[in-house]
Amino acid sequence: MKPALRFLAPIAAFAVLALAPAPASAFKVFVSNEKEQTVSVIDSGTLTVVHTIKTGNRPRGIMLANENKWLLVCASDDNRVEVYDTKTFEFIKNLPSGPDPELFTLHPKGNPLYIANEDDNIVTIVDIFEGKILKEVPVGVEPEGMGISPDGKYVVNTSETTNMAHFIDTATNETVENILVDNRPRVAEFTPDGSEVWVSAEIGGTVSVIDTATKKVKTKFSFEIQGVNKDAIQPVGVRFTRDGKKAYVALGPANRVALVDPKTYKVEKYILVGQRVWNVAFTPDDKQLYTTNGTSNDVSVIDVASDKVLKSIKVGRYPWGVVALPE
Repeated sequence: MKPALRFLAPIAAFAVLALAPAPASAFKVFVSNEKEQTVSVIDSGTLTVVHTIKTGNRPRGIMLANENKWLLVCASDDNRVEVYDTKTFEFIKNLPSGPDPELFTLHPKGNPLYIANEDDNIVTIVDIFEGKILKEVPVGVEPEGMGISPDGKYVVNTSETTNMAHFIDTATNETVENILVDNRPRVAEFTPDGSEVWVSAEIGGTVSVIDTATKKVKTKFSFEIQGVNKDAIQPVGVRFTRDGKKAYVALGPANRVALVDPKTYKVEKYILVGQRVWNVAFTPDDKQLYTTNGTSNDVSVIDVASDKVLKSIKVGRYPWGVVALPE
């Protein structure tokens, strides 16, 4: 090799390395399996199940707490919330709950926990560290969805049979507004800026957009998929990217996730996933979206940049809830 070429070779090699894409961060993704009494732990780098946690009966709602050290799981048929270590996967303790806890949300400050108790028509407020019930707030029949505003001022619960979204003031723990939405509301999710809360109506087939300030429905939108019966399009899980530029809505038996523009409320794309897609969650970097597909017993992994499915991962029976752990 000529001297000049010898000098250029290391530079060329460095340039190639500099242009190579950085490896994606790997996260733990936890999926509750409703009919198997387990939580599957997925590695987001290899897209494989790396561990299975044995839980109580009918695990559904799932979230992180205590600075992401704890995994909370609603053991619905055991009427309790179970706490697991997110590193060792070991059981830590039980938290009290009313009958049939389904979904819950945590105050942005990390405490307390707000739990929808489906069989008792109440929202139970629990101190997660002291393990005691602080208050029970009466709401509509069959409470399910639980969303909290980014500033922590309001919790919104949805009642499936009453067809309402209930605004609870977290300062007083009192209901301050009851808003009629469409049939069988499931999930309440605030936009990242807190100006709106979106409520999915499973049987109504719509998403109601509620103005947080006025506490009134400002608009509704629905879905239409060629070749899919209208009654099979059942909106359930809702999630926004952190920048608020994209919204994703799980559409149940339609086996699709709708990509929605949060500014125009227009559906931009339908993404085909597994069967009976229930809930959705992002990895902490917003690069992947995980969907729980109840009747195909798998999870679809969507690449958020391209809005295409990367892989389907087999998990336990009837996957229901999903949450991803930051590094």
